[in-house]
Amino acid sequence: MIGTITNVAAVLAGASIGSVAGTRIPERLRTTIMAALGLVTMALGFRETLATDEFPLVLGAVLVGTLIGELLRIESGLEWFGGSLQQRFARKHRVDIDVDAPETAEPAAPRRGFAEGFVIASLVFCVGPLLIVGSIEDGLGNPDLLLVKAALDGFASIAFASVYGWGVILAALPVAILQGGIALGSGALEGVLTDPMLDALGAAGGILLLGISLRLLDLQRIRVANMIPAVLLAPLFVKWWA
Repeated sequence: MIGTITNVAAVLAGASIGSVAGTRIPERLRTTIMAALGLVTMALGFRETLATDEFPLVLGAVLVGTLIGELLRIESGLEWFGGSLQQRFARKHRVDIDVDAPETAEPAAPRRGFAEGFVIASLVFCVGPLLIVGSIEDGLGNPDLLLVKAALDGFASIAFASVYGWGVILAALPVAILQGGIALGSGALEGVLTDPMLDALGAAGGILLLGISLRLLDLQRIRVANMIPAVLLAPLFVKWWA
Protein backbone atom coordinates (compact mmCIF):
# COMPACT_ATOMS: atom_id res chain seq x y z
CA MET A 1 0.00 0.00 0.00
CA ILE A 2 2.91 2.33 -0.71
CA GLY A 3 0.84 4.30 -3.24
CA THR A 4 -2.02 4.88 -0.79
CA ILE A 5 0.32 5.98 2.01
CA THR A 6 2.14 8.33 -0.36
CA ASN A 7 -1.15 9.81 -1.61
CA VAL A 8 -2.37 10.50 1.92
CA ALA A 9 0.98 12.04 2.85
CA ALA A 10 0.88 14.26 -0.25
CA VAL A 11 -2.59 15.59 0.66
CA LEU A 12 -1.53 16.26 4.25
CA ALA A 13 1.65 18.03 3.17
CA GLY A 14 0.00 20.03 0.39
CA ALA A 15 -2.92 21.12 2.56
CA SER A 16 -0.55 22.18 5.34
CA ILE A 17 1.58 24.24 2.95
CA GLY A 18 -1.47 25.85 1.33
CA SER A 19 -3.13 26.67 4.66
CA VAL A 20 -0.02 28.37 6.01
CA ALA A 21 0.84 30.18 2.78
CA GLY A 22 -2.75 31.12 2.01
CA THR A 23 -2.88 33.84 4.66
CA ARG A 24 0.00 35.56 2.87
CA ILE A 25 -1.64 35.44 -0.55
CA PRO A 26 -3.70 38.52 -1.56
CA GLU A 27 -7.44 37.97 -1.95
CA ARG A 28 -7.24 38.97 -5.62
CA LEU A 29 -4.73 36.19 -6.30
CA ARG A 30 -6.74 33.62 -4.32
CA THR A 31 -9.80 34.48 -6.43
CA THR A 32 -7.81 33.90 -9.60
CA ILE A 33 -6.48 30.60 -8.23
CA MET A 34 -10.03 29.44 -7.52
CA ALA A 35 -11.13 30.39 -11.03
CA ALA A 36 -8.21 28.45 -12.51
CA LEU A 37 -9.07 25.40 -10.39
CA GLY A 38 -12.67 25.63 -11.56
CA LEU A 39 -11.67 25.72 -15.22
CA VAL A 40 -9.20 22.84 -14.85
CA THR A 41 -11.80 20.77 -13.00
CA MET A 42 -14.32 21.50 -15.77
CA ALA A 43 -11.83 20.38 -18.43
CA LEU A 44 -11.20 17.13 -16.53
CA GLY A 45 -14.92 16.59 -16.18
CA PHE A 46 -15.52 16.96 -19.92
CA ARG A 47 -12.63 14.62 -20.71
CA GLU A 48 -13.93 11.89 -18.40
CA THR A 49 -17.55 12.28 -19.50
CA LEU A 50 -16.71 11.83 -23.18
CA ALA A 51 -14.67 8.67 -22.58
CA THR A 52 -17.60 6.21 -22.56
CA ASP A 53 -19.82 4.70 -25.24
CA GLU A 54 -22.53 3.92 -22.67
CA PHE A 55 -23.64 7.48 -21.95
CA PRO A 56 -27.39 6.67 -21.69
CA LEU A 57 -26.60 4.14 -18.94
CA VAL A 58 -24.37 6.70 -17.21
CA LEU A 59 -27.15 9.29 -17.42
CA GLY A 60 -29.59 6.84 -15.85
CA ALA A 61 -27.08 6.03 -13.10
CA VAL A 62 -26.61 9.75 -12.37
CA LEU A 63 -30.36 10.34 -12.11
CA VAL A 64 -30.99 7.31 -9.88
CA GLY A 65 -27.84 7.94 -7.84
CA THR A 66 -28.76 11.58 -7.26
CA LEU A 67 -32.21 10.56 -6.04
CA ILE A 68 -30.63 8.12 -3.60
CA GLY A 69 -28.10 10.69 -2.44
CA GLU A 70 -30.77 13.32 -1.88
CA LEU A 71 -32.81 10.90 0.20
CA LEU A 72 -29.72 10.00 2.24
CA ARG A 73 -28.66 13.67 2.49
CA ILE A 74 -25.02 12.73 1.94
CA GLU A 75 -23.75 16.29 1.51
CA SER A 76 -25.46 17.47 4.69
CA GLY A 77 -23.77 14.62 6.54
CA LEU A 78 -20.35 15.52 5.16
CA GLU A 79 -20.84 19.20 6.01
CA TRP A 80 -21.96 18.26 9.52
CA PHE A 81 -18.85 16.10 9.94
CA GLY A 82 -16.56 18.86 8.71
CA GLY A 83 -18.33 21.47 10.82
CA SER A 84 -18.14 19.34 13.98
CA LEU A 85 -14.40 18.89 13.52
CA GLN A 86 -14.02 22.62 12.92
CA GLN A 87 -15.80 23.35 16.21
CA ARG A 88 -13.63 20.83 18.05
CA PHE A 89 -10.45 22.38 16.69
CA ALA A 90 -11.78 25.87 17.43
CA ARG A 91 -12.49 24.92 21.07
CA LYS A 92 -9.01 23.49 21.42
CA HIS A 93 -7.58 26.67 19.91
CA ARG A 94 -9.49 28.84 22.39
CA VAL A 95 -8.22 26.74 25.30
CA ASP A 96 -4.64 27.20 24.11
CA ILE A 97 -4.98 31.02 23.85
CA ASP A 98 -3.20 33.00 26.57
CA VAL A 99 -5.67 33.77 29.35
CA ASP A 100 -4.21 37.26 29.62
CA ALA A 101 -5.17 38.07 26.02
CA PRO A 102 -7.79 40.83 25.61
CA GLU A 103 -11.36 39.54 25.56
CA THR A 104 -12.03 41.44 22.35
CA ALA A 105 -9.43 39.42 20.43
CA GLU A 106 -11.09 37.20 17.83
CA PRO A 107 -9.64 34.47 15.61
CA ALA A 108 -9.17 35.28 11.96
CA ALA A 109 -12.23 34.68 9.82
CA PRO A 110 -12.11 31.54 7.67
CA ARG A 111 -11.14 32.20 4.08
CA ARG A 112 -13.93 30.32 2.32
CA GLY A 113 -15.28 27.75 4.79
CA PHE A 114 -13.77 24.82 6.67
CA ALA A 115 -16.52 22.32 5.84
CA GLU A 116 -16.76 23.53 2.23
CA GLY A 117 -13.04 22.91 1.74
CA PHE A 118 -13.35 19.42 3.19
CA VAL A 119 -16.30 18.49 0.97
CA ILE A 120 -14.90 19.87 -2.29
CA ALA A 121 -11.37 18.50 -1.79
CA SER A 122 -12.74 15.07 -0.82
CA LEU A 123 -14.88 14.93 -3.95
CA VAL A 124 -12.04 15.98 -6.26
CA PHE A 125 -9.55 13.54 -4.72
CA CYS A 126 -11.97 10.60 -4.51
CA VAL A 127 -13.87 10.82 -7.82
CA GLY A 128 -12.48 9.14 -10.91
CA PRO A 129 -11.29 5.81 -12.25
CA LEU A 130 -7.67 6.50 -11.30
CA LEU A 131 -8.57 5.95 -7.64
CA ILE A 132 -10.16 2.56 -8.38
CA VAL A 133 -7.60 1.22 -10.84
CA GLY A 134 -4.63 2.71 -8.99
CA SER A 135 -5.78 1.28 -5.66
CA ILE A 136 -6.29 -2.18 -7.13
CA GLU A 137 -2.80 -2.16 -8.64
CA ASP A 138 -1.38 -0.76 -5.41
CA GLY A 139 -2.85 -3.70 -3.50
CA LEU A 140 -1.31 -6.07 -6.05
CA GLY A 141 2.13 -4.51 -5.58
CA ASN A 142 2.28 -1.83 -8.30
CA PRO A 143 1.94 1.69 -6.82
CA ASP A 144 2.84 3.61 -10.02
CA LEU A 145 -0.65 5.00 -10.77
CA LEU A 146 -1.24 6.14 -7.21
CA LEU A 147 2.18 7.80 -7.11
CA VAL A 148 1.10 9.88 -10.11
CA LYS A 149 -2.23 10.62 -8.39
CA ALA A 150 -0.33 11.58 -5.22
CA ALA A 151 1.63 14.21 -7.11
CA LEU A 152 -1.53 15.64 -8.67
CA ASP A 153 -3.46 15.64 -5.38
CA GLY A 154 -0.54 17.20 -3.55
CA PHE A 155 -0.38 20.22 -5.85
CA ALA A 156 -4.18 20.50 -5.93
CA SER A 157 -4.36 20.42 -2.12
CA ILE A 158 -1.93 23.36 -1.94
CA ALA A 159 -4.21 25.40 -4.20
CA PHE A 160 -7.42 24.36 -2.41
CA ALA A 161 -6.00 25.01 1.05
CA SER A 162 -4.74 28.45 0.03
CA VAL A 163 -8.40 29.37 -0.48
CA TYR A 164 -10.35 27.14 1.94
CA GLY A 165 -7.81 26.70 4.73
CA TRP A 166 -7.35 23.76 7.06
CA GLY A 167 -10.57 21.98 6.11
CA VAL A 168 -8.77 20.57 3.06
CA ILE A 169 -6.42 18.53 5.26
CA LEU A 170 -9.38 16.40 6.39
CA ALA A 171 -9.76 15.16 2.80
CA ALA A 172 -6.85 12.83 3.58
CA LEU A 173 -9.29 10.75 5.66
CA PRO A 174 -11.65 9.62 2.85
CA VAL A 175 -8.62 9.15 0.58
CA ALA A 176 -7.08 6.79 3.14
CA ILE A 177 -10.34 4.92 3.75
CA LEU A 178 -11.34 4.48 0.09
CA GLN A 179 -7.95 3.77 -1.42
CA GLY A 180 -6.84 1.64 1.52
CA GLY A 181 -10.06 -0.39 1.46
CA ILE A 182 -9.86 -1.00 -2.29
CA ALA A 183 -6.18 -1.91 -2.05
CA LEU A 184 -6.91 -4.44 0.69
CA GLY A 185 -9.70 -5.97 -1.39
CA SER A 186 -7.78 -5.79 -4.67
CA GLY A 187 -7.59 -9.56 -5.05
CA ALA A 188 -11.37 -9.84 -5.18
CA LEU A 189 -11.80 -6.82 -7.48
CA GLU A 190 -9.15 -7.81 -10.03
CA GLY A 191 -10.84 -8.92 -13.23
CA VAL A 192 -14.33 -7.91 -12.04
CA LEU A 193 -14.24 -4.37 -13.44
CA THR A 194 -14.12 -4.45 -17.24
CA ASP A 195 -12.94 -1.56 -19.40
CA PRO A 196 -16.53 -0.46 -20.28
CA MET A 197 -17.42 -0.50 -16.58
CA LEU A 198 -14.37 1.64 -15.74
CA ASP A 199 -15.23 4.04 -18.58
CA ALA A 200 -18.77 4.39 -17.21
CA LEU A 201 -17.40 4.98 -13.71
CA GLY A 202 -15.11 7.67 -15.10
CA ALA A 203 -17.95 9.31 -17.03
CA ALA A 204 -20.15 9.46 -13.93
CA GLY A 205 -17.21 10.92 -12.02
CA GLY A 206 -16.74 13.43 -14.83
CA ILE A 207 -20.30 14.68 -14.40
CA LEU A 208 -19.60 15.16 -10.69
CA LEU A 209 -16.43 17.09 -11.57
CA LEU A 210 -18.49 19.38 -13.81
CA GLY A 211 -20.78 20.07 -10.87
CA ILE A 212 -17.77 20.81 -8.66
CA SER A 213 -16.39 23.21 -11.28
CA LEU A 214 -19.62 25.22 -11.19
CA ARG A 215 -19.24 25.57 -7.42
CA LEU A 216 -15.60 26.59 -7.71
CA LEU A 217 -16.53 29.24 -10.26
CA ASP A 218 -19.39 30.49 -8.04
CA LEU A 219 -21.90 29.85 -10.82
CA GLN A 220 -24.16 27.34 -9.07
CA ARG A 221 -23.91 25.58 -5.70
CA ILE A 222 -24.84 22.05 -6.77
CA ARG A 223 -25.04 19.42 -4.02
CA VAL A 224 -22.46 17.25 -5.76
CA ALA A 225 -21.90 14.94 -2.79
CA ASN A 226 -25.51 13.77 -3.12
CA MET A 227 -24.58 12.45 -6.58
CA ILE A 228 -21.87 10.11 -5.26
CA PRO A 229 -24.04 6.95 -5.54
CA ALA A 230 -23.99 7.48 -9.32
CA VAL A 231 -20.29 6.60 -9.39
CA LEU A 232 -21.12 3.21 -7.88
CA LEU A 233 -24.23 2.62 -10.00
CA ALA A 234 -22.71 3.48 -13.41
CA PRO A 235 -20.44 0.41 -13.70
CA LEU A 236 -23.22 -1.77 -12.28
CA PHE A 237 -25.68 -0.50 -14.92
CA VAL A 238 -23.17 -1.38 -17.64
CA LYS A 239 -22.66 -4.84 -16.17
CA TRP A 240 -26.40 -5.49 -15.86
CA TRP A 241 -27.05 -4.22 -19.41
CA ALA A 242 -24.29 -6.46 -20.82
